[in-house]
Amino acid sequence: MTQDVAPFGIRPLAASDHEALAALMAEMQAHYGVPCPTLPEIRIGLAKLPQGVEILIAECAAALLGFASACPIYPGPGLASGFFLKEIYVARAARGGGIGRALMRALAELALARGHRRLDWTADAGNPELIRFYEGLGAATQAEKVFFRLTGEALVAVARTPSTSGA
Repeated sequence: MTQDVAPFGIRPLAASDHEALAALMAEMQAHYGVPCPTLPEIRIGLAKLPQGVEILIAECAAALLGFASACPIYPGPGLASGFFLKEIYVARAARGGGIGRALMRALAELALARGHRRLDWTADAGNPELIRFYEGLGAATQAEKVFFRLTGEALVAVARTPSTSGA
C-alpha cells in the first residue's frame, strides 16, 4: 500500500529531537508488543548514547516520521569494519511513502562515508513483507549465521563465571 507523503528529509539526530524520538520509540515498542520505559527514561537514554551510535531521523515540517540507529562493528570479512543497523522504524501514519528506503539509502551512504565495507542487521523471520523489503534493496539473507543473545540472568551468570585463565 503506497500513500502520498509530503517531501521529507533525512538528517542526523540532534539533542532537540530527543522528545519527539522518545515518543516515536514508545510507538515502536507498542507496535512490537514489548515493554517500554517511560518517556523520561527514553530521553535519558538518548542523552547518554553509547559512543559510536549514529541515529538518522526522517522528518517533514518538524514532524518525526522515522529513524534508524546503527553503530560500527569490527572486524568483518577481510578485517574490514562494518556498520550494524540495530533499529529502523517508520511511524505507522507515514508508512508506504519511501521513508524506510530513504533511511536505508542514507545509512548506506553514511557507512561508505565512514569507510565501512558492509551493513548488517537482523530481521523478524516471521515478517515476509519486511524480508521482501530488504531483498528489494539487494540485501541477501545469511542462512549460515545464527543470531544469539545473552540477557537478564543469563548475562549476569556469564559475567560472574569464574575465569579459568587465572585472570
